[in-house]
Amino acid sequence: MSRTVRTVLGDLAPADLGVTDSHDHLFIRSPLLAGQELDDPAAAEEVLRAFAAAGGRSFVQWTPRGMGRGADALAALSRTTGVHIVAATGAHQAVHYTRGADPAVNSPDVPDTSASEDLAERFVADITAGLPGAAEGVRAGLIKVADDPGRTTPHTHRTMAAAAEAHHATGAPIAVHLEPEGDPHEVLVRLSGRHGVRPDRIILGHLTRFPDRAVYRGLAAEGVHLALDSPSRAGHPADLQAFDVIADLVEAGHADRLLLGADTTTRTARQAGGPVRLLTDLAPRLARTFGPELTELLLTTNPATAFAADWRTP
Repeated sequence: MSRTVRTVLGDLAPADLGVTDSHDHLFIRSPLLAGQELDDPAAAEEVLRAFAAAGGRSFVQWTPRGMGRGADALAALSRTTGVHIVAATGAHQAVHYTRGADPAVNSPDVPDTSASEDLAERFVADITAGLPGAAEGVRAGLIKVADDPGRTTPHTHRTMAAAAEAHHATGAPIAVHLEPEGDPHEVLVRLSGRHGVRPDRIILGHLTRFPDRAVYRGLAAEGVHLALDSPSRAGHPADLQAFDVIADLVEAGHADRLLLGADTTTRTARQAGGPVRLLTDLAPRLARTFGPELTELLLTTNPATAFAADWRTP
């Protein structure tokens, strides 16, 4: 069976993915983002239309369960704008989930991480049956989990175990939110060494949070995909570092491991350009310095490899 990319409108040949924002958000909600939530379908449509006008063809949303991933709007947005959308299942750090008076939080979409087996079943259902609240057939094509800023919590142990189980059951790639105080090599050991997930099925996000070149060179050498996802933060140190990180990995021979995304998580970041800036600022600078072949590799060729899977139904 040929590999395909699972979008909200169905499975797609990797060659049809086109120019891709490999890590971003149309919708996201968290207690840590109070007043900055992305929750407006009309605003999401404007983003996708601008992204398409700039040459964008596919948009990978890393918003996991229980964080307002907009499941009921994704298919219509994709049809209306012509942009392919890959949705995520999975779970973020425990701090992003508040169980209380908000009925939107206390919903079947919120991950219950009391048992990794139950959580894995929910991840698998999102990938094979469909997203809760979405139209029939709207399925996730990615599993998103997160590392901790310090010592690994029981919550994270369970979510990563569940992600690995769901990956083995379905074939879906796993994307990981990294923290600057965390240990990305330990994440790789946990998912690959302990749970048997092949490194090339793992995408590590927030590469610019690690200033030590040896860290990301070593990760690339292991075969994981590395998502450089800061361009929505105009003027932020991570944004200023992005170009240098790319240049370093290109020099080290690891350009085939790199993905680019804007990771727009707030209204402020969206106003600063969001995913459009990825194509109108960073991509032209890369093309001028390294040639258009590199931008095609990072925005088109590499995503087609990273997000494609041999999908299985348990």
